[in-house]
Amino acid sequence: MRIRNDRFPNGVHKALTISYDDGRVHDRRFVGKLNEYGLKGTFHLNSGFLGKEGYITAEEVAVLFKGHEVSAHTVDHPFLEQSPTEQILQEISEDRKALEQLVGYPVRGMSYPFGTYNDHVVSMLPALGIEYARTVASHGKFHVPADFLRWHPTCHHKMMVELAEHFVHLEQRHSRMALFYVWGHSYEFENDNNWEIIDRFGELAGGRSDIWYATNAEIVAYMQALDRLRYSADRRIVHNPSAMSVWISVEGEAVEIAGGQLVQL
Repeated sequence: MRIRNDRFPNGVHKALTISYDDGRVHDRRFVGKLNEYGLKGTFHLNSGFLGKEGYITAEEVAVLFKGHEVSAHTVDHPFLEQSPTEQILQEISEDRKALEQLVGYPVRGMSYPFGTYNDHVVSMLPALGIEYARTVASHGKFHVPADFLRWHPTCHHKMMVELAEHFVHLEQRHSRMALFYVWGHSYEFENDNNWEIIDRFGELAGGRSDIWYATNAEIVAYMQALDRLRYSADRRIVHNPSAMSVWISVEGEAVEIAGGQLVQL
């Protein structure tokens, strides 16, 4: 019996996530566009910049990003690989604390300021409660990362329409999960006077039943749950010890393994 842990929620094999940095005032318009097209985003905020000129305020964070995810980006946006260990610790942990006070849920991810990091920075993240960290090293592909602490995106939003045309027509091959990850800064749309590309992207990639629209944290949590599945030696019994449902394929057909359930395959 051929079994693969290769499906996203509802048995689909494609997922789309969007990741934006810095918390500039243009996030307001951008979030409105995401909501219009049913897309979900993760917004990496510097708590030390909230309320400053050109940035959103702390008071609006919870309402503005409702239905999306608020994630860390450090307090003051330093080059972490050039920072003392004590400063790295403070920048990440204090940012988490401040943002968690605003949104009321654990902040478990981040993006690297300036996209820079080193092995020492990465090694500290699990102890600081960070489960994923996004880089800016776009690869142009649609694969799930091998290392969520070095999560390389598919593309910057300047390429998202072109790649969306390929992604929506992507056929499932060899039962591989396909993840489309777009990153950027909302102020770039204003600077480049190209807000219309969000509409083009939303019209192409939004509202499709064959795509799971998720935040960064939702993708990480789902993949963790999928990895926790426990199979019998002959693969005819599977136990899902997690609270959430996950989907697998059995002889090419999607099968739901509900949270906490023991399933005969």
